[in-house]
This record gives sequence, C-alpha cells and structure tokens, in this order.
Amino acid sequence: MISLEDWALIRRLHRSDGLSQRAIAKQLGIARATVAGALAAEGPPRYERPAVTSSAWLQVEPAVRRLLVETPTMPASVIAERVGWTGSISWLRENIARLRPEYAPADPADRLVWLPGDAVQCDLWFPPVRIPTGAGQQASPPVLVMVAAYSRFLTAVMLPSRTTPDLVAGMWLLLRDQVRAVPRRLVWDNEAGIGRRGYLTGEVTSLIGVLGCRLVQCKPYDPETKGIVERANQYLETSFLPGRTFTGPADFNTQLLEWLPAANRRLVRRLAAQPAQLIELDRAAMLTLPPVPPVTGWRQQVRLGRDYYVRVASNDYSVDPAGIGTMVEVTAGLDQVMVTRGGQVLARHPRCWATRQVITDPDHVDTAARLRAAYQQPRPVPDPEADLVRDLACYDTAFGVTIDGFAS
Repeated sequence: MISLEDWALIRRLHRSDGLSQRAIAKQLGIARATVAGALAAEGPPRYERPAVTSSAWLQVEPAVRRLLVETPTMPASVIAERVGWTGSISWLRENIARLRPEYAPADPADRLVWLPGDAVQCDLWFPPVRIPTGAGQQASPPVLVMVAAYSRFLTAVMLPSRTTPDLVAGMWLLLRDQVRAVPRRLVWDNEAGIGRRGYLTGEVTSLIGVLGCRLVQCKPYDPETKGIVERANQYLETSFLPGRTFTGPADFNTQLLEWLPAANRRLVRRLAAQPAQLIELDRAAMLTLPPVPPVTGWRQQVRLGRDYYVRVASNDYSVDPAGIGTMVEVTAGLDQVMVTRGGQVLARHPRCWATRQVITDPDHVDTAARLRAAYQQPRPVPDPEADLVRDLACYDTAFGVTIDGFAS
C-alpha cells in the first residue's frame, strides 16, 4: 500500500501537471498498476489490519474463546498461561482484544449534566510524598478534596486522619471558608468514615441535618458519578505537588491555600470558562450557610484519672490536675484539643499529627507536684486521751440527773 503522501503526489501529477500514468510510474519508480489504483481510488488510502491467519493463533483460538465465554474480563496474561502460549504476549494481547467485545457485556456510561448549585463531589487524595508530622515521624495524611460539579471550583485541605470526626470537620471547613455556601447534594464514595451499606454515621447525619442538604454515596463500580473530583485528584498530583517540599501538615495547607486561587483561574476547556467565574452561578443556586454552625470534631466526656491525661486519636494530652476525679469534656478540632469542666478550660493543646505521643503542659506538671506534696504532708495525730477523760457532770447533764439522785 502506498503512503498518503505518494497518493496525493500521484493525483497532483496527473490532474494538475497532466502527466500520464506511464510517466508518473517512471518518475516515482513505482508500478503502473499502483498509479492506476491511486487514480481510481475514491479516497485516501487507509491501513486495514489483515485477518490473523497464523497457524499458532489458529491452534489456540478455540481455547481462548472458551475462556472468554466463562470469564470475559480475564487478563491476557492469564489466558496466555492457561492456553500454554509461548509466543509474543503483545501479539496475543492484540488478538484477544479483537475477540473480547464478542463476549464482554456492554457497559455504557451516561453523560452526566450538572446544574448550578446541585452538587459538590468529595473524595480523599493521598499525596505520594512523606510529610513530617512531628516526633520524628513521617506520613501521608489524607487530603479532603471537594469540587463544585457545575463550576469545577476546587477546594482542598489536609486532615489529620480519615476518621469520621475529622471528615465532618473538614467538610464544614471547606464549605464555610471556600465554597461559602451549601450544595443541595454532597456526593461521596463508600468511605467508611461517611457510612456503609446505605447508613450514614451519626456525626455525618447531624452535619447534613444542620446544613439542610443530602449526602449521596455512589454505587460500587460507578466511577463516572464522581469523575470530576477524581480528575481533580490527578490535577493536584500533577500540577500542585511537583517540585514542592513541606515542613509539616500546616506548611502543606498553607501552600495549598495559596495555590488554589490560581488553580480556579485555569480555563476548563469543556466549560470554556474559569471555575472562579462560574462559582458565582453555583453559589447563587446553593443554600446559604446555616445561622448556627454544626458541631464538628471529636467530643467525649470522661472522668479524669489520677494521671491527669486524656486520649484523642492515639495521643495523650495533659489536663490540669485540679480536675482529677471529675467529669471533663474533651473536644478536638483539626488544629486544637481542649478540655473543659463546667465551662472552665482545664487544658488547651495544639493537635498532634504524629501517633502514640504524650503531650504535656509544664504548668500541669507543676500543679500536680504541688498537689502531691500537699497530699503527702503528715496530718496532725489527735491525742487519744483527750476525748476519753470526761467530767461525770457531763453525763448527769446528758441524762437529766440531779446531785441528790432524783430526775430533773
């Protein structure tokens, strides 16, 4: 088969320059039949893969077809092992790909249309870098990514963990500070901290109740439903992450917050607009933020033990020993851990992102030392004889007896 360039040259020489087929064949060094075929063709030449007639393939094709009938999605490498193929795996893979549509069921994907204010897609992105989290530890904490489906407006924040309290606190933070409105639907996958088997966790149910919206979890094997946020994760990995170093989670969030405005000014080709422009249409169709903010983060009531520490997410935080033996309320957000009793603050610590650490306030240690010293001071010992010797008149008065023996 001649190339597209030769086909075009032959037709130009014949139609524009008036050369005969013989002259064209001589000039180009090709057969006259090739020239005749090019002139008679109705369109440019196209390569068509010839039918496979290799004897090796014909020997294994029936076995390949039997395997595809049973398991249409069986990988080509597994089929090669099952049929004993010893030739080129890439060549076998091409032929299996040609047969597979005959056996694999069709899986069409509907085109989803997102209306302004309708939905915000949510997902967790785990950056492929290790970030110092304190105490000599490094980790890859999750990043909560939320994208307004209509405008493609991108928001994100790194979280200490993927537990329910941190997910709820992160969603509220992004809706309050970056989206600045509430969509009618929050779209999630089957993240365990959000809910499983159609049942949302209690904290998530409380959040959407205060917000007045719905939370929808996608069905398994349905990536198109939240494909927008999946692509946003890839965009973060290829456009935000390269060339950056981070001293810790706070530094990561600072750099991310500084980069997001530029990301939302990018031109989205499918929309022919910038997310920063379209977000106003999104916000106009969304619900307003609730007048009373939702309760988020870790919350628990415990009785403070003698060691005056409370635990939040595997870390222990010291508390004013004055609260020993009483019920205290422990609250923890994304940045701070606080312990109170009856409205009185007994402890306030920055949230530790490392694991299995002991965080101690020196003032609490000093207070514990003073209380311990006071407890260990010897107590005055009462005189055992002091209360044993009494005047007999005390008993006369107690029982109403007079001196002459008559009752008074």
